[in-house]
Amino acid sequence: MSSVHTIRETAWVLGISQSAVFRAIRLGILTAERQYGRLVVLGSSLRRVLSEPGVLRD
Repeated sequence: MSSVHTIRETAWVLGISQSAVFRAIRLGILTAERQYGRLVVLGSSLRRVLSEPGVLRD
């Protein structure tokens, strides 16, 4: 299983609000899936966004 991060963790790592994380998921910038009823962001998606400066704006 690849690493996953909660919405809160993802927001903290990226320095954006949780609502901005949900918006990025809706827009397809971040990839998320449901695990045990929770929405989590895939680690590979988070790493990709971190390596591309300027992709997200809050």
